[in-house]
Amino acid sequence: MKLTKRQEEIIELVKKNQPITSEQIAQILKVTRAALRPDLAILTMTGILEARPKVGYLYSKKGSNNIIYDYIKEITVADIKTKPVIVTEDTMVYDAILQLFLNDVGTIFVVNNGYLTGAVSRKDFLKIAIGNTDVHKVPIGVIMTRMPNIITVTDEDTAYEAAKKIIEHEVDSLPVIEKIVTDEGKEVFRITGKVSKTNITKLFVKLGSNS
Repeated sequence: MKLTKRQEEIIELVKKNQPITSEQIAQILKVTRAALRPDLAILTMTGILEARPKVGYLYSKKGSNNIIYDYIKEITVADIKTKPVIVTEDTMVYDAILQLFLNDVGTIFVVNNGYLTGAVSRKDFLKIAIGNTDVHKVPIGVIMTRMPNIITVTDEDTAYEAAKKIIEHEVDSLPVIEKIVTDEGKEVFRITGKVSKTNITKLFVKLGSNS
């Protein structure tokens, strides 16, 4: 396992000052707690650090040669992706909300002519639902987050990379895309699946049951 420079700095800080909180680590490294979140998640997930509620972080002394971590690095997005819920840009917000709850998902993906153009989360639906907007008359294309402002993954990416993106960008789900170049030379994206927090959780449960 190869650690980043900041992750190595965090480990040394914890060794010297344990127990130490994320706030204290952030102050010493002069970064925000949000910026540290992915690094701390990785270091605890791999067993290098131990997080104790109301106490802080401790060095677990397990080192970086963590077998589970190395195994996870071999699992690809293609191995864990599931079917996404997809609607078109002209779908009314009301109908999209129904799809959201009928399929029990946190994010709906939007396509136009078969290609990914946007995404809408529960938060987006909540914002418009609590306003005075008539959700029966507003198309999903009006409220969605549009490409290229959507974080994506491909089949070849690892489950680890997908989990890291979910944590870093604080999203519920990532679309799995395949890049296509049209006859006009334009790059578009076909959605082939999704990776969500649920997918990652199921992966860890599976790893635990097989240990």
